[in-house]
Amino acid sequence: MLLLRPPGVYRVDRDSTLLAQVLREDGRARGRDVLDVGTGTGVLALTASRAGARSVTAVDLSLRSAVATWLNCRIHRAPVTVRRGDLFEPVRGRRFDLVVANPPYVPSRGGPARHRAGRCWDGGPDGRLLLDRVCAGLPDVLSAQGSALMVHSGVCDEGRTLARLAEVGLVGRVVARAVVPFGPVMRSRSQLLEVRGLISSGQCAEEIVVVEVGRG
Repeated sequence: MLLLRPPGVYRVDRDSTLLAQVLREDGRARGRDVLDVGTGTGVLALTASRAGARSVTAVDLSLRSAVATWLNCRIHRAPVTVRRGDLFEPVRGRRFDLVVANPPYVPSRGGPARHRAGRCWDGGPDGRLLLDRVCAGLPDVLSAQGSALMVHSGVCDEGRTLARLAEVGLVGRVVARAVVPFGPVMRSRSQLLEVRGLISSGQCAEEIVVVEVGRG
């Protein structure tokens, strides 16, 4: 679909495409209240709306991303509510039947990026800074029968994701995988990732995984 993407807003990449594909399967969004956290251009919010969601709320910390999502949803006539804020803070007190998340997960030299572009993908030293926060916050936003879908690189260790979910009383399982070549950011950091033991020497591709989360 045609999407406006101002500078500093995360483009639709292979991780977004894989998550959108899973979101469309098996009527996951149909008739459900959906939250898209870290919405970027709004591609997942739009996918959920087109897949028959009862309501869709999209959240992003970036003002540019929130504006881009609002515009894209207006262009495509999708009734999506857009909120700006940090992860689940803008929807505190609400519950959703389905949460979708594609948080920044690329390992970086330090903490959260201060410049606009890096904030789209920098995930802290091991790539888990935002991933772990999403895992920890899900119990507070999922409805009694709610579920979540989130995507990240295998470099971040899917086993740690499943363990973090178990710590907060949730059950996760990998429902989709795809091996993709490193993009520009991963290529530029390959030496750093090798030194940290996150990839093997000469590695030039990563596995992207989609984790489905439920209350068990």
